[in-house]
Amino acid sequence: MIKIGDAIPPMKLTAATADGPKEVSTDEVFAGKKIVLFAVPGAFTPTCSMRHLPGYLQSMDALRAKGVDSVACIAVNDVFVMGAWAKEQDVDGRVIMLADGSGAFTKALGLELDLTARGLGVRSQRYVMVADDGRVTHLAVEPPGGFEVSTAESVLAHL
Repeated sequence: MIKIGDAIPPMKLTAATADGPKEVSTDEVFAGKKIVLFAVPGAFTPTCSMRHLPGYLQSMDALRAKGVDSVACIAVNDVFVMGAWAKEQDVDGRVIMLADGSGAFTKALGLELDLTARGLGVRSQRYVMVADDGRVTHLAVEPPGGFEVSTAESVLAHL
C-alpha cells in the first residue's frame, strides 16, 4: 500500500468535466500543488452521496484557507457515471471528479477492495490522501464500512 513520503504513480485517469470526459495524467493533477484526494467505493452509493462528497463540497473554503489548491474525488466507476454523479451533486467544477474505470490507479496504490461477493466487483477502499507536489503527506484509510478518518472534517483537523 502507498505510504507517506511515496510519490503518486504516473498514470492516466479520466476526469469528468463540463465539456465531457478528459484524459488527465496524475502529473497534471498533482504536480506543483497541494491536493486532497478522497476515494469512494462507488458513485451514487448512500454514504458517498449523502455524506462524503457533500462534506467536501461544504468544506471547500476551509480547505483552501488551509493551503489546499484542489480537491479530487476518485472512484472505480466509468467517467460517465462520475459525470452524472457530479451533475446530481451540483459539483460544478469545485471538485475534480476522477474516474478509475478499470481500477488500475487504485491497484497501483494498493487500495483496492474486493466487493464481488456483494455484486459490486473490485472497488476502491474509502480513504483520503493529501499530496504535496505529487508526494503523499497524509493517508487515512477507513476500515470496511467505516466513515470517520476520510471525512472533510478529519482532513481539516490534520491540515
